[in-house]
Amino acid sequence: MSARPELVRPDDAATEAAMDRTMTALAAVFEALGDGTHTLNFAAERTDDAFVTGRADFSLNTDPARLAVVDDAEFYALSALLVFALEGSTVRRAVLIATTAAEPRPRACGWTVRDGWLHPMNLDDVRRAVTPCPGVNAVQREVYPAPPLPQITDTDEESRHG
Repeated sequence: MSARPELVRPDDAATEAAMDRTMTALAAVFEALGDGTHTLNFAAERTDDAFVTGRADFSLNTDPARLAVVDDAEFYALSALLVFALEGSTVRRAVLIATTAAEPRPRACGWTVRDGWLHPMNLDDVRRAVTPCPGVNAVQREVYPAPPLPQITDTDEESRHG
């Protein structure tokens, strides 16, 4: 018998609702980030004590509207991880950090998953998340507050779809 707790599979309705929220949340993140070259980094602690991560690089342009994902598989994997984080039954904690390529140095903000949605992270927590480890040659990022993301409730989604 394993010492690690087992994951309990969420029901289909909860997963489907989380999929809808994920698409809404990603659209809101894209709108908040605006034009430019961006990276999303996702990290979560599952209820079985495992840690999972995902990363997706992309560029956005609003005129004309265009989303160019560098690696589709990475983007889909990050999206799937976010679905399970927003659903919540298999994830204890999760964060999404967005980095935007900017001069003179990249900018970063972040959201934490709470109550089935993405909420802006505390700036000190974002700073800790993006600060390179001592001795690692990495670019320092300017940290800024993530904007609150407008939330559409599941009942709003149902009325929009049916």
